[in-house]
Amino acid sequence: MMELDETDRRILRALSEDATLSAGALGRSLGLSQPATWRRIKRLEEAGILKGRRLDLDAAALGFGVTVFLGVKLATKGRVSLEDFERAVTAIPEVQTVQHVLGLFDYRLRVVARDLSDFERVLRRRIMTLPGVGNVEANVLLSEERRPGPLG
Repeated sequence: MMELDETDRRILRALSEDATLSAGALGRSLGLSQPATWRRIKRLEEAGILKGRRLDLDAAALGFGVTVFLGVKLATKGRVSLEDFERAVTAIPEVQTVQHVLGLFDYRLRVVARDLSDFERVLRRRIMTLPGVGNVEANVLLSEERRPGPLG
């Protein structure tokens, strides 16, 4: 495991707030040269600490005003493979994330919809018809705060 110094942590904090920062802009804000910043970013990528940069879309601005977290319990694990369920659920465009979890449910899904009636349509026509779906529990997202994660 790579040992992180304070400069590495400052780079990670800055990139977690704005992943579009160039090495030059990031270096200027941290008091480093562009080449030194670029080398550090490259080293963090090669060590697997930085796994890429993501585009953060505003679902509401795109017309998806409702986000729902679904807990899904498969009814018959022996008759339906996890791979079959995962392949089918990832084909649904409204399903943003699929997490295989341990606990009361087998999967946790993040689903976006235009409104509650649109979510009901997605739930009834797409999710509940997936292979092996048993119990489903829905939790509607009211608000969300983004946290950058542990950086020490």
